[in-house]
Amino acid sequence: MRAGRVPLMLVVLVVAQAAAAAEKRLSLADAMVRARQQGRDVTAARDRAQAAAQRAAEARGFRLPALSLQEIWVRTDSPAEVFAFKLNQQQFSFEDFVSSDPNRPAPLNTAITRVELSLPVYTGSALSGRISQGELAAAAGQDAAEWAGEQAALAVAEAYVMVDQAKEYVGLLERACETMRAHVAVAQDYADQGMIVRSEVLRAEVELARLDDFLAEARGRLRVASANLAFRLGTDQGTSWELDPLPIPTALGTSLPGYLDLASSRKDLEAARNLLKAGEIEERVRRAAYLPKVGVVGRADWVGDRLFGSSGNSTSVMAVASMNVFAGGADRAAVAAARFEAKAGAEDVARFEQGIELEVRQAFEEATTAWQRHSTEMKAVASAREVERITEERFKTGVVKMIDLLDAATARREAETRELSARAEAASAKLRLAVRSGRPPESVLP
Repeated sequence: MRAGRVPLMLVVLVVAQAAAAAEKRLSLADAMVRARQQGRDVTAARDRAQAAAQRAAEARGFRLPALSLQEIWVRTDSPAEVFAFKLNQQQFSFEDFVSSDPNRPAPLNTAITRVELSLPVYTGSALSGRISQGELAAAAGQDAAEWAGEQAALAVAEAYVMVDQAKEYVGLLERACETMRAHVAVAQDYADQGMIVRSEVLRAEVELARLDDFLAEARGRLRVASANLAFRLGTDQGTSWELDPLPIPTALGTSLPGYLDLASSRKDLEAARNLLKAGEIEERVRRAAYLPKVGVVGRADWVGDRLFGSSGNSTSVMAVASMNVFAGGADRAAVAAARFEAKAGAEDVARFEQGIELEVRQAFEEATTAWQRHSTEMKAVASAREVERITEERFKTGVVKMIDLLDAATARREAETRELSARAEAASAKLRLAVRSGRPPESVLP
């Protein structure tokens, strides 16, 4: 029985390990999806959008009848109120009235159960204006939430690139250290044989120590970059992942006018336009103060000498019209202020549009330059590696000194570092260009 169970246990263990590895593997596309789902700034923006939608619903609710229930209890010895309350309780007696002093009545307890229904009939466009403003603010909130998602995806993508760059840089330095140790060993052998002087061995050991320092620093930067990626994903900052390697950057597939056309419908710009429209409605809402307000109120009262009593009842229907005749110029000032605020908002949005155009132009130039720089650095890496190969062969034949070999190795490492930096910058620049032109960052992935 046990012999039959061992293979099954091994299979379960292998599957569990594979599942754990799959959980820790992360692609750039998956990272951006997680950022949109789990990012705290995205969640906050969605909550604000929901709040704006509820405020719009609140504004629409004022068009509907309002129903209220009140329970009022009064104890009074006011002659007029005692007289009226006795009538409302339908307990008025003329004999009691004439036999007592109506100017000094005994205190009377009265409870009123009141149901009131009110309905606005005409508000001079104030209510319709507030509803329109609420709906525009809700649309702006939704646009802002979508833009926050794009920003979160871009932030996590840049963090992903930083981690990938840091990991590859650590690997580059580890290989450089291994190569340098091999050079030190060869130099030591040559020195023991009297082929080179001891100072050249010491020079190689100094270079190895310098590389060890670089490696320790690079590993620290990798830990910080991994914590930043975890922070952007909203997970524990001690989490690390196996990242898929970034593809070799390619040239931009769209010209600058194409990116500028896309940027005109960017979500943050749409949100600003909707808020501007809401601000322009404010003048119309303020002008409603010059117009009359009309409403209807219906009321039913149940009156007794104890709470929720009903010895008497009555109903009332009222039509109410009111109009502000003079408010010391406050209404006129409010209308003028709303008009100037709308004009200022229009200027802000126009400047925002121009700023977005400038952002796209700058991002386009940065992405183009980064791609060109990477292409150049790739050629430099190929040349540096060939120089190192030739120098190493010549060193083995005694034609060149150890210092020449160390210089060639350093030049190769620096070329590879520049290529790595250029590749990371080209990837990040392309992602930034996509977002600033109003496209999702996933659109630039192969």
